Amino acid sequence: MLKEFKEFALRGNVVDLAVGVIVGGAFGKIVTSLVNDIIMPLLGLVVGRIDLTSLKIVLRAANETTSELAITYGRFLQDALDFLIISFSIFMVLRVLNNLHAKLEREREEEEEKEKAAAEPPAPPEPSNEERLLMEIRDLLRERN
Repeated sequence: MLKEFKEFALRGNVVDLAVGVIVGGAFGKIVTSLVNDIIMPLLGLVVGRIDLTSLKIVLRAANETTSELAITYGRFLQDALDFLIISFSIFMVLRVLNNLHAKLEREREEEEEKEKAAAEPPAPPEPSNEERLLMEIRDLLRERN
């Protein structure tokens, strides 16, 4: 069983997944900072500071012995809005990266084509009129014999 677990854990897909999770966690911090520190302040300037977290439906008010019981739907709406902003931000970053990757790939293919064209020997020159005439004479002599 230990041997099977070792084979499973060291399989390429599992290691790739582990690396992806670790890098994704680190990337998550960058995206969160991007949204909270750059995008949300700019968005706040445009549409006013959007903070839905205070929205709630109070089911039971607080008193001396119990705390308030409420459905905080505003927090859910804020998290959904944050998700949409984060998703759009990631989409835009990935779009730029994919376009850059495609451009680099096209440049690499063009460079390979240039190298391939330079490596190909030039086509043999066309025979001159004299050579063509000699070839016709040769062919006629073969037909006679």
